[in-house]
Amino acid sequence: MERIFYNGKILTMAGADCAEEIRNAPEAVLVKDGVIAAVGLLQDITQMAADNAEKTDLEGKCLMPSFIDAHSHILMNGQMSLFADLSGCQSFGEIIDTLNDYRILNNLSADDVLIGFGYDHNFLKEEAHPDKRVLDQVSVEIPIFILHISGHLACANSAALELAQITAQTPDPEGGMIGRMPEGNEPTGYVEETAMQPLQLAVMPRVKTDYAQMLQNMQKIYIENGITTVQDGATTEKDLHALINVNASGQLKIDIVSYLLMSSGGTDFMKQYGKQYAHYQNRLKIGGYKLILDGSPQGRSAWMSQPYLGGTDGYCGYPWLTDNAVRDYLSTAVGEKKQVLAHCNGDAASEQFITAYESALSENDCKDNLRPVMIHCQTVRDDQLSRMAELSMIASVFVGHVWYWGDIHVKNFGTERGNRISPVKSALDRGVIVNFHQDTPVTKPDMLHSVWCAVNRVSRAGNIIGKEQAVNVYDALRAVTINAAYQYFEEDTKGSIEIGKRADLVILDRSPLDVEPMDIRDIKVLETIKDGESIFRLCGAAQENIVFSPD
Repeated sequence: MERIFYNGKILTMAGADCAEEIRNAPEAVLVKDGVIAAVGLLQDITQMAADNAEKTDLEGKCLMPSFIDAHSHILMNGQMSLFADLSGCQSFGEIIDTLNDYRILNNLSADDVLIGFGYDHNFLKEEAHPDKRVLDQVSVEIPIFILHISGHLACANSAALELAQITAQTPDPEGGMIGRMPEGNEPTGYVEETAMQPLQLAVMPRVKTDYAQMLQNMQKIYIENGITTVQDGATTEKDLHALINVNASGQLKIDIVSYLLMSSGGTDFMKQYGKQYAHYQNRLKIGGYKLILDGSPQGRSAWMSQPYLGGTDGYCGYPWLTDNAVRDYLSTAVGEKKQVLAHCNGDAASEQFITAYESALSENDCKDNLRPVMIHCQTVRDDQLSRMAELSMIASVFVGHVWYWGDIHVKNFGTERGNRISPVKSALDRGVIVNFHQDTPVTKPDMLHSVWCAVNRVSRAGNIIGKEQAVNVYDALRAVTINAAYQYFEEDTKGSIEIGKRADLVILDRSPLDVEPMDIRDIKVLETIKDGESIFRLCGAAQENIVFSPD
């Protein structure tokens, strides 16, 4: 099968900068058997193509490499899509109503469990977490467990606490915290970080999962947003089995890169499934290991070197793991020559990761560029970025924080630190490879919104959050294409439109280089192409009808 694309804005993303990209812009692209066969003049490509080649007149629209997700949780995205959606709730009352509607619709009984996802206390009228005193109003018989939008905080009702055997005598676990009533140790139902795990272990076996619907939901939102390579960023053994089974069934339309969670036995099942490390079996490969070192800055559980503002004096959040544990994990990963991704929101967590990685390289006398990745990078400092550059450590920045929680960060950290979140420009200035992610299902996998955030640095309230950290459009586009491919050691096969690379492409209604910066997030994905095959298309004059098949 051959297809010619012509008469549009073609961004190859092969240029070192925007000027080079524009100077070398081709007239046409030829795709043959899922691979980029030619890039250049339309006349030359037409002569090269077969007589029956499909011709796609772009009519001035934009063709560019499809987007690459540098960090998300595709299995969790599918799973959360089946639960009560609390993301639009603005008060405790709306949470109660949403959970009640879900309970009735799904005919839940005391033998079941009611799970919700996506509330954000920062934007609730009460500016607090809906603990058991709220959730018990929905049911005192059905266990209820609701996850914060960050995925790092949660609330449970009395029945769920009883099921998980969390009582006044239950101590706070290392790397977590159980909310307590003002007087005594009675749990409120609010839990943070590792304290969520007993609840998850208690309620999840009761979940009735519609796997067919979950598999469709896993991929659909990514494909609609022009993404053809996706991450599962904290894979347990159970998750890996699920991914392997889905992959074997032929239901995957996009590539998935799995990172095994080291704190959940990742090193053991790396040995068992290591043949998939760095090599795709159909559409799945293992990319390496994942570590979680702290929590959420908007939830005030990220580990900071300087205190949060307000609340308890001197409170800086806390780590998930001890320094010794992190050193051991990283020494193992480097010794195995495996890539590591580490979740670091607070600068103290960033320091723990960088210092331990330096030690691991020295201990193992490792000279290989294993491309370690710091995930999120919300408050990483300039001195740390310089050390990251020396380590060839990639900064995968959750730049959407600027829009979603920029004002909250200023409130939590003060003007100087708050305005410096997602320091993309500082990282690039120090030679650090930067890519962007949305941490789906925390936020939707909308790469153009991330590009918009990086360029404009505007918050929900309309405030400019650290304009000095803004970058140009082309550098932002590199972050969601070729730089993300680099993270996966796939820069030779993905991330740009060059001869011999896979035909993973996206058609946009406008070129991000041609619109006003504030209009970038309004650009529409018209078509997503994976290995030369169209897997998503907006149809009709109004471009509202979606064509998608996960089968």
